[in-house]
Amino acid sequence: MAAVSSVLLLNPATAITKRSSLNHFAVPSYLPSLKRNAIFRVSSMAEDKERDSSEPTPSKPLESAAPPKSIPSKPKVSTNFGDILAFSGPGPERINGRLAMIGFVTAIGVELFNGQDVFAQIQNGGVQWFIVTSALLTAASLIPLFKGVRAESESNGVFSSDAELWNGRFAMVGLVALAFTEYVIGGALV
Repeated sequence: MAAVSSVLLLNPATAITKRSSLNHFAVPSYLPSLKRNAIFRVSSMAEDKERDSSEPTPSKPLESAAPPKSIPSKPKVSTNFGDILAFSGPGPERINGRLAMIGFVTAIGVELFNGQDVFAQIQNGGVQWFIVTSALLTAASLIPLFKGVRAESESNGVFSSDAELWNGRFAMVGLVALAFTEYVIGGALV
């Protein structure tokens, strides 16, 4: 009976219920290491070339190791014509906003100088100025986009890309409101 119990204690299948007995009598090759403060390191082959003195060693625990260095990567932006001028692309709202800002300031300026409303300005040569301004501003806005440069990457402080978008949105609404108001009242607003 004693021989049977010693064989059962050495068997790894019965060791589940007799873990303490198994550690005491079993052969060490059957047991995993139960050491709590074991140091594990996972690395890639690229990190093997860049090893530095901050690697954990048995005398230096893992907590004192420096965090891995990460290289920030720039998100790739599409320079495809269809992607730039897509409905949700970077081109349409920015170009329309810039045109509206120029148009609103010009409409108010001409109205103050000559007293003409927006519709009179369009009839007196405003279409030609609009076409030339639109072509120049669109080309100037698209060239950086085709090179992969976005306004968001070049913005800081007060002159941010978000401020330009909001000013363009207000100018679009303001230009439409100016034209609608002048149509309703039948003359210049200012």
